[in-house]
Amino acid sequence: MSSFFGSVWWMIVSLGVLVTFHEFGHYWVARRCGVRVLRFSVGFGKALWLRRGRDGTEYAVAAIPLGGYVRMLDEREGDVPPEQAAEAFNNKPVGKRIAIVAAGPLANLLLCVALLWGMFVIGRPDYQPVVGQAQGLAAQAGLARGDTLLSVDGRDTPTWTEAATAIANGAMDRRDIALQVRTAGGAVADRRLPLSRLPAGAGQAEAMQSVGLVPRFQLLPAVVGRVEPDSAAWGVLAEGDRITAIDGVPVQTHDQVGPLVQAVGGRTAMVEVDREGQRLALEITPRRMQDPERGAFWALGILPAPAALPPYDATLRAGPLAAVPAALRETWKLGRDSVAMIGRLVSGRASVENISGPITIARYANASAQLGPAWFLNFLALLSLSLAVINLLPIPVLDGGHLLYYLIELAKGSPLGDRAMLAGQYIGLALLAGLMGLAFYNDILQLLR
Repeated sequence: MSSFFGSVWWMIVSLGVLVTFHEFGHYWVARRCGVRVLRFSVGFGKALWLRRGRDGTEYAVAAIPLGGYVRMLDEREGDVPPEQAAEAFNNKPVGKRIAIVAAGPLANLLLCVALLWGMFVIGRPDYQPVVGQAQGLAAQAGLARGDTLLSVDGRDTPTWTEAATAIANGAMDRRDIALQVRTAGGAVADRRLPLSRLPAGAGQAEAMQSVGLVPRFQLLPAVVGRVEPDSAAWGVLAEGDRITAIDGVPVQTHDQVGPLVQAVGGRTAMVEVDREGQRLALEITPRRMQDPERGAFWALGILPAPAALPPYDATLRAGPLAAVPAALRETWKLGRDSVAMIGRLVSGRASVENISGPITIARYANASAQLGPAWFLNFLALLSLSLAVINLLPIPVLDGGHLLYYLIELAKGSPLGDRAMLAGQYIGLALLAGLMGLAFYNDILQLLR
């Protein structure tokens, strides 16, 4: 399946599952509260499939799979026969209306817990949180190659994904965070990553680069991919050579080559390589090079060979019983992070580039599906939680906006006037249109990049 069709398919699957649960929450509670439901639709537009149930509700799957709705009997939206007036949504007590509206986001929240439970039971493959390279702020914090991150900012980090997420949150807030590490020698030590020193005005990607922390699994092996013509290594090293030592110092990854060459300087060094199973010791004299950014440096004149990521070496897993509290904790953590991200966007501490639309959702859905069922469940859980949080924002036309109206009604003892509600709807539509436009713009910008 091509990337395009795979993305479209997995986006339809993802949104279909999440929207169905969301709307079912509204539908289920509405029926329990005695409200007549006219239509339950997954998707918008023309119905591709339509069936009328014995309860009189129309169940539909529509052509545009970017949402859904539950249409309830309501005197504000059409004529209601007198004998059905008691079943109209607008005639129900405000407490029942609040329950019906809140049921959609609550259904997505419960779905998030269930999906994370499944993810823990299946086991999500990942990488160990082991430091491969520490430069910049990471080196200033005392981190070194081989350190294992045990916790970041008070959160346990059993895999690199948890560690990277916690560091990224601290980087966006520009605040120092505490680390607990197990050094390569086996000792447990505390470190403090000074993220408050990140360059002002740097974007999220630039800020993470400035941290200077590279995981072990991302390091390239010390395999020669190309030898530059007329360089020190020209005619000595060959493509495919695996460098095993420089001047007697063992080499495992390509990032170790540069510092060792600088230590050698302009003298002749012995470079040991593995060439098609043969061990060779070759003499090479590094040459002095000049770069506008780096200045003068010593170089062999080689580029690393591209390499695929290594196999996963960690799994985030829990038994069926232990997975229940684990899923609840993970839901709380993800929910807190989502709310914090909204706060960062509003305050300007996070770039609006973090607002994504359906194109990015489709790409991530396809990518997570290719990584296996546990990763796809993890993606669905995050998307379900995001849908719940976004719908609870106090923006008219969203569930949170309706809840705001009903809370005001509870406080003042009477519903808001029609003019105030209509003005709120227009404001809500304008805000929603602006957010959707920004999301599509970011999607297109990502594709162009």
